[in-house]
Amino acid sequence: MTEGFTKMFQAMVEQGQEMVRAFNPALESMPGRGFDALMPTMPAEMMEMWFGRTFNREGLDAKTRLLVTLAALTVLGAQAEPQIRLTIRHLIEVGATKREVAEVISQMSMFGGVPAMTRALEIAQKVYDDHEEDSA
Repeated sequence: MTEGFTKMFQAMVEQGQEMVRAFNPALESMPGRGFDALMPTMPAEMMEMWFGRTFNREGLDAKTRLLVTLAALTVLGAQAEPQIRLTIRHLIEVGATKREVAEVISQMSMFGGVPAMTRALEIAQKVYDDHEEDSA
């Protein structure tokens, strides 16, 4: 990284921290990891209504739309880990199978690389493990 870019990035981080302090000072010390767990998973009917029928009445259903979202997030890689977790939780809710999720992630190795695919598969397995523990 160049010195100019480093300074610009640092300024952006400082501005973000200042915004957090202004909105809610308690958030400043909150760790980013696990933040996605605080977001509830929407019921399948709600996701179908909002994402399947509202945005595109004659187009993709909620499950297909979420599978496409998972594909894009997989290609983004590590920067999208919380979003990948949340999307997989939504996919479980709308009835996507483990195989469908794994196939979408695996297909993205051609676009995002094997490390991105491997990480997304690890995330998926963790989400399924957590879901099975919660269901037991």
